[in-house]
Amino acid sequence: MSPVRARPLAWGLASLAMALLMGGLVVYATTDAFEFVATDLFLPAITVAFAIVGALVASRQPGNAIGWIFLGVAVFTGLASIAYGFVEYRLQSDTDPGAFTGAAAMYSEISWIPFVLVPGTFLLLLFPDGRLPSRRWRLIAWCAGAGILGALFINGTTAEPLESFPTVENPFAIDSPVMEPLMAISVLLLWIAVLGSVVSVVARFRRAERLQRQQIKWLATVGALLAVITPIDVALEGILGEGAYVATSLGVLGLPAAVGMAILRHRLYDIDVVINRTLVYGALTATLAGTYLGSVLLLQLLLTPLTASNSLAIAVSTLAVAALFQPARRRIQAIVDRRFYRRKYDAARTLERFGTHLRDQVDLDTLGAELRGVVTDTMQPAHVTLWLRDPAADR
Repeated sequence: MSPVRARPLAWGLASLAMALLMGGLVVYATTDAFEFVATDLFLPAITVAFAIVGALVASRQPGNAIGWIFLGVAVFTGLASIAYGFVEYRLQSDTDPGAFTGAAAMYSEISWIPFVLVPGTFLLLLFPDGRLPSRRWRLIAWCAGAGILGALFINGTTAEPLESFPTVENPFAIDSPVMEPLMAISVLLLWIAVLGSVVSVVARFRRAERLQRQQIKWLATVGALLAVITPIDVALEGILGEGAYVATSLGVLGLPAAVGMAILRHRLYDIDVVINRTLVYGALTATLAGTYLGSVLLLQLLLTPLTASNSLAIAVSTLAVAALFQPARRRIQAIVDRRFYRRKYDAARTLERFGTHLRDQVDLDTLGAELRGVVTDTMQPAHVTLWLRDPAADR
């Protein structure tokens, strides 16, 4: 499909997704069950993000399946919004909602499956060019497709009460002993698909050229952040409630943004700066937080015989952490550069040594040889030529 034909279709699907989303929100807002919670903004935000990024990718690179996958996820999520609002409206106005309302309630319950499992498998398998790394990865793709379809079937035909709408009967419910083995098979296929998809990203990265490696870094960075943030949010759920998942929600929103930037190659090489700063300030935050907590506890133990107030310990710990910020940041930056950016670190050290040595060197031939050596070590050009102007020729 040419970009000229793909553009109206892509933006049409994006518009449909956002129209379904807004329609569902409007219908839900008219019901008595409507209650605004800040975390409810996540669904509209993720739908809009997937729709816009999907339309941009599909309209500019129609041969890349990832753009259409994003658009499909956005449309499915928009349908979930209008299905949820429709069910709430029918429950308010009718005690016997009927089979159609039951079907809408069932779809609302299983709408998370394409939103979570499709990007979690096919996005990894196809990123960034929309094609599998090689033919041998077709088995993983088939496992992903079969596992997702199995999850949709098992969850869509459950005979148990629906979690969000326990009073609504599922018209597709099947009560059979066969369902349990089918669920086990689907879960097994999904585990194979998810793990295989992650391995495919690693395999693609190892064989990729520099440009594709930069693209994969964008996806890997967001994935790594989610892998760190999500367990922390789960642990804090008992303390913060639903507010604990704000960081995870923001991380998920970063997924379509990172994918869009990587595929469209917008500010592609900025990812190295992002990774560097994330490593530095993540380690710095953990170090300062640990130092602060340890300092407060230690000072409280030492100062307890003198004063019952914790204010002095907190004040001293705060001043100590503030004084440690810059030294700790410089130290951590040096460690990160030395461990993860060795070539950049070696080049900086080479230039620093050469600059120090330059002040004491007066022989032009020796200086020229050293300069060519430094340029070769730091820039690694194919050829180096040094031209020195003769001052006597200007007289």
